Amino acid sequence: ALCGCVGLKPTYGRISRYGLVAFASSLDQIGPLTRTVEDSAILLSALAGHDPRDNTTDLRKPETFLAKPTGSVKGLRVGLPKEYFLPGMNAETEAAIRTAASWFEKNGASLVEVSLPHTPAAIAVYYILATAEASANLARFDGVRYGRRAVDPKDLLDLYQRTPEVKRRIILGTFVLSQGYADAYYRKAQKVRGLLRQDFESAFTKCDLLLTPTSPEPAFPLGERTQDPLKMYLADVFTISTNLAGNGAISLPCGFTKSHLPIGLQLISPRFGEEKMLQAAHAYEQAHDFWKRMPPV
Repeated sequence: ALCGCVGLKPTYGRISRYGLVAFASSLDQIGPLTRTVEDSAILLSALAGHDPRDNTTDLRKPETFLAKPTGSVKGLRVGLPKEYFLPGMNAETEAAIRTAASWFEKNGASLVEVSLPHTPAAIAVYYILATAEASANLARFDGVRYGRRAVDPKDLLDLYQRTPEVKRRIILGTFVLSQGYADAYYRKAQKVRGLLRQDFESAFTKCDLLLTPTSPEPAFPLGERTQDPLKMYLADVFTISTNLAGNGAISLPCGFTKSHLPIGLQLISPRFGEEKMLQAAHAYEQAHDFWKRMPPV
């Protein structure tokens, strides 16, 4: 979204994760970054399908996505989660998303307000679960066999203590799994994750797709938020819930700020509902020229 690309996150289990260096196994999902929605659909068609080497992949037959583009959104029920349109969002971003929603309505879709009430907890839940899983998955990246290595360590203990990956893993992941904290953090986060999934399931009884911003603001200067991680994490607020629920989603350009920075529109589908999502995204893309424009470098 911040770079003006199309980014596709398939439903969890749609594409095999075999061969992927795992970060958080219950969250990781491979997806393409492309110039157009059609390119994403072509790649998804090639990548999707069951893999006996990854038992989380779905058993259903592979599809050829976007084989027959309809070019229409007529009859679609498009949900607008009220929790995703709150004070504090960048004004130009909100205006672009509202304009995109109006385009869907003018072209035959109906707009429906829905609620995802546990959205405010999503960032905390994500970073508890992701770091906990990463603490196990990335244990081998200790700076000895894999990963960035500390420069000129005095001995093995010094090597471990000064290697950034190890520090990060111990501080974040191991803490939430440690005795006395697993119940307070990790298990509670798993329960809230279940509530987030229920939020999406409930919303999709009222609509076919969700329409949201991808990010609450455009790109910020490189390095600006390294001293304020929480503020940096908040940039993920609209995509994290989708990861936790395991739904499919696509981000595509829907405008530019006055400073010529790209703005991203996110469409979210029910689990394994990518076809309808890709049809809607392709119809929107073909009616606009945002995908042809490049941000200044």
